[in-house]
Amino acid sequence: MSPDTPLDPSTAARRRLPVVVAGAGPFGLATAAWLSAADVPVRTFGDPMVTWQAHMPDGMFLKSVPAASSISAPEDGHRFADFRAARGREPVGDTYAIPVDEFIAYGHWFQERMVPDVEHTAVREVRKVDDGFGVTLDSGEELVARAVVVATGLVPYANRPAGLAPLSAAGLASHSCDHRDLSGFAGRRVAVVGAGQSALESAALLHEAGARPVVIARTGALLFGDPPTTDRPAGRSGVTRLRKPGSALGPGWSLFAVSRGPGAYRHLPLPVRKHFLRTVLGPSGAWWLRDRVNGHFPVLHGRRVVAARQHDGPEGAVRLEVEDAAGRKDVLHTDHVLAATGYRVDVEKIPVLEPALRKAVHTLPGGAPVLSAGFESSVPGLYFTSLAAAPTFGPLLRFVHGTTFAAPQVAASVTGGKR
Repeated sequence: MSPDTPLDPSTAARRRLPVVVAGAGPFGLATAAWLSAADVPVRTFGDPMVTWQAHMPDGMFLKSVPAASSISAPEDGHRFADFRAARGREPVGDTYAIPVDEFIAYGHWFQERMVPDVEHTAVREVRKVDDGFGVTLDSGEELVARAVVVATGLVPYANRPAGLAPLSAAGLASHSCDHRDLSGFAGRRVAVVGAGQSALESAALLHEAGARPVVIARTGALLFGDPPTTDRPAGRSGVTRLRKPGSALGPGWSLFAVSRGPGAYRHLPLPVRKHFLRTVLGPSGAWWLRDRVNGHFPVLHGRRVVAARQHDGPEGAVRLEVEDAAGRKDVLHTDHVLAATGYRVDVEKIPVLEPALRKAVHTLPGGAPVLSAGFESSVPGLYFTSLAAAPTFGPLLRFVHGTTFAAPQVAASVTGGKR
């Protein structure tokens, strides 16, 4: 069809329908900004940065460096560095760890400038209808959208070990994303399960809040990143940069590859994608966590929880049975179990999609959606971004910097353009 060919009336009417962005975190805001710049009618729903405000602990720092912590915008002037400059703050480099409160403030600053018409109500349900998608809001409003972008964040995908379910029901176990304030654990014993950033930072924050954490880690040793040698990647020697090229995710060839090539990542064989997703940036803590962890609380290396039950007795409310690689078992008593066990993408866990729509989405083994180069699922007009897209495009989509790839791609796909 040539640009001058009149659109079929039904097609023209459909294009006047809005695109709905469900979620107003970094990925939702970036997507909405790029869609608006493409003159696409768009309605964005959700409380801006709510996942960061309600599900990230006070005192947390971002693992990504400032240069890789900007939300993508279709025009200049909206980077994290621009936010700091607008607030009269000095420039910062790779040795600066961003406090979560500062990043939340940046997200609101970005939203006010790039997506001022965010509607502070959540999407309750999305269902397929003849003209596109029927969308019901928590406010009670119902509308029809020609496309829906699911940017609902990571909380629905929280990996909650099934063996802890009875303890969770009794209030004796929880996931790390369940807590904004860890000070309520002061004076209590908390078993933290995991060995990644969330586990190690949660344990450090618990210790600093007066709790008595113990980390249960499957790994033989805790791993931490290396501190930056300079504040700017360009300050590294040429030999060092050749040996470990810089990237948004850190120095190293594997990080360079997944940072620069998310589009190519999608074409890798599925077993290779799964391997990289599991091993590139595997369980480890940021360099600035090392001194807040080592020597401050016990770490049970090479152990896994094999049984957990409520326990009535002076030893503690929870009895955990842990096992090492040789099959030797030990018992640990604690007051609470904090599962810092990450997130697993599964379309079945997305409550806003009606069951029939969830079943219509083709998925990878494990439940993540199969996505096109433009982030579109097997259901035409239904898009997934943020963590849900990581199994397709790689580890970059776990980080804010992933918006620089995802948002323009989604906008181009929705408008029928090519990138």
